[in-house]
Amino acid sequence: MGEAVERQQLLASLRSTVFKESETLGESFVKIEGYDFNRGLDYSQLLKSMVSTGFQASNLGDAIQVVNQMLDWRLADEAPAEDCSEDESDPSYRESVRCKIFLGFTSNLISSGVRETVRFLVEHHMVDVVVTTTGGIEEDLIKCLAPTYKGDFSLPGAHLRSKGLNRIGNLLVPNDNYCKFEDWIIPIFDQMLEEQSVKKVLWTPSKVIARLGKEINDPSSYLYWAFKNNIPVFCPGLTDGSLGDMLYFHSFRKPGLIIDIVQDIRAMNGEAVHASPRKTGMIILGGGLPKHHICNANMMRNGADYAVFINTAQEYDGSDSGARPDEAVSWGKIRSSAETVKVHCDATIAFPLLVAETFATKAKKSVKPED
Repeated sequence: MGEAVERQQLLASLRSTVFKESETLGESFVKIEGYDFNRGLDYSQLLKSMVSTGFQASNLGDAIQVVNQMLDWRLADEAPAEDCSEDESDPSYRESVRCKIFLGFTSNLISSGVRETVRFLVEHHMVDVVVTTTGGIEEDLIKCLAPTYKGDFSLPGAHLRSKGLNRIGNLLVPNDNYCKFEDWIIPIFDQMLEEQSVKKVLWTPSKVIARLGKEINDPSSYLYWAFKNNIPVFCPGLTDGSLGDMLYFHSFRKPGLIIDIVQDIRAMNGEAVHASPRKTGMIILGGGLPKHHICNANMMRNGADYAVFINTAQEYDGSDSGARPDEAVSWGKIRSSAETVKVHCDATIAFPLLVAETFATKAKKSVKPED
């Protein structure tokens, strides 16, 4: 009888340990539930279901919500400050003031088909400031001159080198593309040098980029639309790529062209510092220079109000590329009250889906139906 009681007590102890009483999760928690294809194929509802799917699907769903918050925000949503100007207190003016959106991306995304997604955003003036690497500039221009092709990640480098083919992941870029780029851009550098000498033009990276967008004159180019819509494109590492090679070659032919980076850091930081009374939002694809440059500019205004990061980098090595938004909060680059999310995913997958349920949806609603 004593052994039976002991066994019952032991069982009760084990059950209380294994089946520890749990807290009740209220309505503030999302129930995990995926898309039911028995309801038919509805892509919008499929994307909306990402929030309740779990893992990175939920992060993508959260990113969609944060971007829509950026796009929906109006100054009218905020109570007017007691000391605001007469203009700022005007309801119609407050309704017209929107969030200022900074878009950053690494060069590989312009090498990929994400270029067309970026072009759509810039063409329709859905973003206000762009930051990228040199490759993100030259790849856009080169694609206007010659195409990039689909290859394979496993193609051997030595074989490709013998064929004059350059590999970017599973993409292939013939060397001839860069020869065409050189033939196109060197005469433009000649013109810029002459304007510097005769007209005393002070070139900065963003002014060079705007000039190239003007000269390419191709609507498939996001730089063309950035020029047309007066959207600044910043690239503080302008010499780190084929564009730098071209500047190098040109310096032997006709030395003297000067590109001032100091004026651009003033301009870039000014985009954030003078954004008020607007809120600012950051959408950053990949890491490296574009991610830090946008975050650092927003530090000058005590942080951005919204932030969406999409990349596959991890934080264990202390890299800024892999850092989650909360690390940027510690630097004052993102406000502690900000809406933020990081999506651990290849941006070629995540970003077009995000745009489909945010920018593209709102652009469709803004188009009036034909009579």
